[in-house]
Amino acid sequence: MERGKMAELESLETAAEHERILREIESTDTACIGPTLRSVYDGEEHGRFMEKLEARIRNHDREIEKMCNFHYQGFVDSITELLKVRGEAQKLKNQVTDTNRKLQNEGKELIIAMEELKQCRLQQRNISATVDKLTLCLPVLEMYSKLREQMKSKRHYPALKTLEHLEHTYLPQVSHYRFCKIMVDNIPKLREEIKEVSMSDLKDFLESIRKHSDKIGETAMKQDCRYNQWKIIAKIFFSLLLSPNIKAQQQRNLDNIVSQHPRISGGKKSKKEVCASSDLEVPGAQDLVDFSPVYRCLHIYSVLGARETFESYYRKQRRKQARLVLQPPSNMHETLDGYRKYFNQIVGFFVVEDHILHTTQGLVNRAYIDELWEMALSKTIAALRTHSSYCSDPSLVLDLKNLIVLFADTLQGYGFPVNQLFDMLLEIQDQYSETLLKKWLGVFRNILDSDNYSPIPVTNEEVYKKIVGQFPFQDAELERQPFPKKFPFSEFVPKVYNQIKEFIYACLKFSEDLHLSSTEVDDMIRKSTNLLLTRTLSNCLQNVIKRKNVGLTELVQIIINTTHLEKSCKFLEEFITNITNVLPETVHTTKLYGTTTFKDARHAAEEEIYTNLNQKIDQFLQLADYDWMAMEPGSKASDYLVDLIGFLRSTFAVFTHLPGKVAQTACMSACKHLSTSLMQLLLEAEVRQLTLGALQQFNLDVEECEQFARSGPVPGFQGDTLQLAFIDLRQLLDLFIQWDWSTYLADYGQPTCKYLRVNPTTALILLEKMRDTSRKNNVFAQFRKNERDKQKLIDTVAKQLRGLINSHHS
Repeated sequence: MERGKMAELESLETAAEHERILREIESTDTACIGPTLRSVYDGEEHGRFMEKLEARIRNHDREIEKMCNFHYQGFVDSITELLKVRGEAQKLKNQVTDTNRKLQNEGKELIIAMEELKQCRLQQRNISATVDKLTLCLPVLEMYSKLREQMKSKRHYPALKTLEHLEHTYLPQVSHYRFCKIMVDNIPKLREEIKEVSMSDLKDFLESIRKHSDKIGETAMKQDCRYNQWKIIAKIFFSLLLSPNIKAQQQRNLDNIVSQHPRISGGKKSKKEVCASSDLEVPGAQDLVDFSPVYRCLHIYSVLGARETFESYYRKQRRKQARLVLQPPSNMHETLDGYRKYFNQIVGFFVVEDHILHTTQGLVNRAYIDELWEMALSKTIAALRTHSSYCSDPSLVLDLKNLIVLFADTLQGYGFPVNQLFDMLLEIQDQYSETLLKKWLGVFRNILDSDNYSPIPVTNEEVYKKIVGQFPFQDAELERQPFPKKFPFSEFVPKVYNQIKEFIYACLKFSEDLHLSSTEVDDMIRKSTNLLLTRTLSNCLQNVIKRKNVGLTELVQIIINTTHLEKSCKFLEEFITNITNVLPETVHTTKLYGTTTFKDARHAAEEEIYTNLNQKIDQFLQLADYDWMAMEPGSKASDYLVDLIGFLRSTFAVFTHLPGKVAQTACMSACKHLSTSLMQLLLEAEVRQLTLGALQQFNLDVEECEQFARSGPVPGFQGDTLQLAFIDLRQLLDLFIQWDWSTYLADYGQPTCKYLRVNPTTALILLEKMRDTSRKNNVFAQFRKNERDKQKLIDTVAKQLRGLINSHHS
């Protein structure tokens, strides 16, 4: 039952839905009927809907038929009317056709004009659109063209700015165009190209400053040199005012500087003012090198956000260049130009870095430059120590010192610490002193070798004053003597004295501009001068004195010369004092050892005189030819001894200008040596026998010697002092000639003994020689009656002498 109701209910709903669809079909536009029909086909009652649709169609057909039947007569009438109208319509059609043909013929030109107008309007619209688009694109193209032009002209920083405007301002407005996309894609490439080109410019800049470092440094050092010349002039003027009597050399220096720079005038000026007021304009680093590439590259890398990369690259490359600059050439020590070029490059390098420091913000900083300078300072000092050690020319060492001072002052002017350079100059000063000593060694040798070792003759007042002006010598007695006259010393005295002064000047030159105090300069000069005197000059004098061919006359003159040079030492002290303005009484002032040097040389010459005299005596003694077996003596002294005494007289006559003690010592030494040599000649082993006659001849020779001693060959001896040199010989000869053995043996050992100087051993040797002669040659023939007694006496005396000798030994 319920199923039936439900089925009936569903049927009613379906019928109602079908009715709705039919109404919708009837009232809906044909174009929109699709969704309605789809709902039919989507349902399950398609058959029933078709039945209803057929029923509905049949109903509409019946209604149409009824309506047609109702209006049929009106339809027939209408057809009839239409047939009538058809003829008229045909006429009208023909007229319309003809009119249309005529209108078409007449409107062809208008159509053509309208087509042309249409095309013109289209072109106008296109042109207007194109203009609008070009108005947007042209600035982009102009900016791109400007960018290319800037890059072509290497204006990279403006090009980078243009690229920034192009990318952020212009391209976004026309980003939909293909060429703009191409530009956008090219922007990173353009940036990279700008970086590469700017880096290439930087590399060219680095190469340029590497090549121009020498010129930049030379320019900077020239500027500092002019400033130093002002300081030198002021210093010399001040020195002249303080010490007007000692400045001949300084006056010459001043004249040279002023003559080279005639526009220099008085007044205190700063270093910059001096350089600015110079008559020669000296360009600066910025005038020699175009720094714009490094500025541009720095700005470009800063804009591109790669500033740190740029700074790192720049510093790395400059460190490499610094190492190259600091590597000295192997032959730098050969010429001053080698040192000058080396210094110019270093100065040029740091002048550039100083300029970069002060014209850029952070590309280099003080810590980086200080690090470079520390490296440069250590390498420069090491190179200078090595290469300066090869210098043997003091002029080159002095020029090098001046160059180092200029180098140090120049860099100090740029704020670099240079104390280590001045400390190193003190080391070079020791080397300079050594080279000076070597040079003056040759100078002194030439002076001493070329000297004639004769007193200097003067024929007129002009020559006399000239020599007195060269050497501090005053002698009232000599001044009163008429011309011609002679100085007591030879030419090497004023020459050596002047060379010592020149050496002092040379030492003073090195001390200039070293920022030393007067006391330090004075100490340096005195120490160097002491080395000159005690080592160089002393060795030269010693070599001259020890030469094989030196004669007594030369040795005597050397003693005279060194005596005068010794007296001149106080004037050298004054000379140094006047130069340094440090009084000798100042605490810790080094004293000159010249007095000791000349005393030592004089003593060596004196010893050489003594040795030389002894050698001459020995040469004469070699000519001695005694007949030790002669029965009778000659009537006079031996010829060789007479000649020897004549030589000694002439020699001691030359000693008139020697100090008294020297002449006396030489004379006493010669007499003692002669006495000793004669004693040795008498006692030598080769003389196995001798006669009384030979002994008497020998006694004549000794008497000749004693006569020479009594004649006073050298003044100053008191009494018979000189004769005492022959006392040993005299007592020995008297003992044998007088045969006074009883006295000798009786008084032996007593202070008042007549034969106090006769040694028992000496007496025994001589007695043995005479005893052998007595036995073989009957020397004591005049005592033949007592020959046996005499022989017995000789034996007795010999026995007693042996006893004395043995007791003495015990």
